[in-house]
Amino acid sequence: MGHGGSPRFWLFSLCALGLLAEVFSTPEIPTFLKVCRRNDPNLNECIKRSVEGLRPYLKTGIAQLHIPPCEPLHVPQIEISQEAGPVSVKSTYTNIRVLGGTDFVLKSVKIDQDKDRIRLKLYIPRLEMTSNYTMEGRILMLPITGKGTAHGNYTDIDVVSTVQGERYQDRKTEKSHFRVTDFYVDFDVGHASVHLDNLFNGDETLADAMNLFLNDNWKTVAAEIKPALEDTVSSLFKNFSNKIYSKYPLDTLLPP
Repeated sequence: MGHGGSPRFWLFSLCALGLLAEVFSTPEIPTFLKVCRRNDPNLNECIKRSVEGLRPYLKTGIAQLHIPPCEPLHVPQIEISQEAGPVSVKSTYTNIRVLGGTDFVLKSVKIDQDKDRIRLKLYIPRLEMTSNYTMEGRILMLPITGKGTAHGNYTDIDVVSTVQGERYQDRKTEKSHFRVTDFYVDFDVGHASVHLDNLFNGDETLADAMNLFLNDNWKTVAAEIKPALEDTVSSLFKNFSNKIYSKYPLDTLLPP
């Protein structure tokens, strides 16, 4: 199984998966939103249709649901520190710009209300990403250093994610609310290509060799960095979704 070779790849989940945190998060339901009820025997399919109906609106954002424009998706900064195994790299990515996230296909939704768990399967045809980067360390014993612009193209992406939550009683309203406690995600990428500008302070010979090496070995490199990336995305997603969930009772998010 192959996995994306850049922390920027995981960021599209904040848009595609974070949608489920937003979809029922306002008392004033807009006309284009299909409302689902928790007792619907076809709840999984109902939510799937709701998300699919909202997908065309994601490119420009949905003010009523507090959803910002997701095309492109902008993320200020991600820091990665990986110091174990064949990859030992410290890198920072800023001004991250992701294109293609709103073209996702939601293949299935499975909600387990008894366990407060959501399982999602998605397909992304293509993601294009750019960012500013700084990097220093070693990859498979080869030194790497650079500061400049990073580019990445990823295609045929299958995504499986599990969102685990819990219910709690709000002290002020005395109503039941929901919050995300854990977020798990696994990506299977058909192909990836990356290019880092200005590696080795502009030494073109070394830079070309390293970019060729990274593209030839992207599966190996990504597999080593993947745990750190998942931890980063998990933290971002939980903070993002819980800000929404904390404002609205469960009966408003998913009415009986």
